[in-house]
Amino acid sequence: MKGGREISDQILIKKILNGNDHAFRLLVERYRNDLFKTIYAVLRDQKDAEDAAQEAFIKIYYSLPQYENQGLKTWMTRIAVNHAIDVKRKRDRRREEVMEAADLPVSKSKNLEKDVLSKEQRRLVHERLHELPDNYREAIYDFYIAEKSYQEMAEEKQVGVKTIETRLYRARNWMKKRWKEDDFL
Repeated sequence: MKGGREISDQILIKKILNGNDHAFRLLVERYRNDLFKTIYAVLRDQKDAEDAAQEAFIKIYYSLPQYENQGLKTWMTRIAVNHAIDVKRKRDRRREEVMEAADLPVSKSKNLEKDVLSKEQRRLVHERLHELPDNYREAIYDFYIAEKSYQEMAEEKQVGVKTIETRLYRARNWMKKRWKEDDFL
C-alpha cells in the first residue's frame, strides 16, 4: 500500500500548504515514531529526543513549501537528523562550558579517587595484555588503550571493519572466560 500512502502524503502536503492544520497533525501522527527513533539514535536521551522531534516537525512545517515531491519520509528524516546533530553539538558545548566553570577543588577531590582507580585498572589491564593471543592483544590495545576507531584499525591492518568488530568480540569473550573482574579492582 505504499502507492496509496504516497498519494495520501501528497494530498496532505497540498492541504497543509493551503493552511489546513489538521492535515499537518495527520502527517505528524504518521511519521512521529519514525522520526523520534531516528532522533533518539543521535541524542540517546528520551527527553532531548522528544523536544528535538517537536522542533524538527516545526522545521518540517516551515520547509514544506521547498519540498519537491521526492521521498517525503527521506526528506523529513534528513531534516530531523540535521536538527538532532545541531542539538547534540549545542548540548555537548554546554557540558564543556559547565565542566570548565565547575573547575572547583571539591569536584576535583571527588574525581581524584575515580581517576586513581581508573589509572590503576588501566595499568592492570596493560600488564595482563601479554596473556592475550596476538591478534586479540592488538585489537584490545588499539581500541581501548590507543583509543582508535574501528575504521582506523581496519585501515591500519588493511582489513574490513567487520573483521575488527569480530576480533574485538572474540577478544572480549576470551577475557571474560579467563579473567575475573576482581583481578582488576
